Amino acid sequence: MHENEITEKIIGCAIEVHKALGPGLLEKTYQECLFYELGKLGLRVKKEFALPVSYKEISLDIGYRIDLLVEEKVIVEIKAIDAVHGIHLAQVLTYLKMSGHKVGLLLNFNVVKLTDGIKRVVNNL
Repeated sequence: MHENEITEKIIGCAIEVHKALGPGLLEKTYQECLFYELGKLGLRVKKEFALPVSYKEISLDIGYRIDLLVEEKVIVEIKAIDAVHGIHLAQVLTYLKMSGHKVGLLLNFNVVKLTDGIKRVVNNL
């Protein structure tokens, strides 16, 4: 499955979760519900996927976690914040670079209309 197809399915599931729950809850709530919805579609999803930091010749497992990794291709970072800032987009881009993945989604569930809280991030490798 291509990244575009995967992101389309992720966004559809995220909208479903947002319609059911609305804004104002903790990120973990949205993460668990989105994990459930993606699994119902038969997508392979890893939750809280460990992301070690490579520095020169060492690998550091210092606690970075990808919220969701879907089909081993798309990183999903979930937020429930007042506003998305450049640093949040930079976080997703850094995760993409560190993991070697090409596409990520930053989903902010703390909005009235979820489509206003979706940012697609691409690592041009």
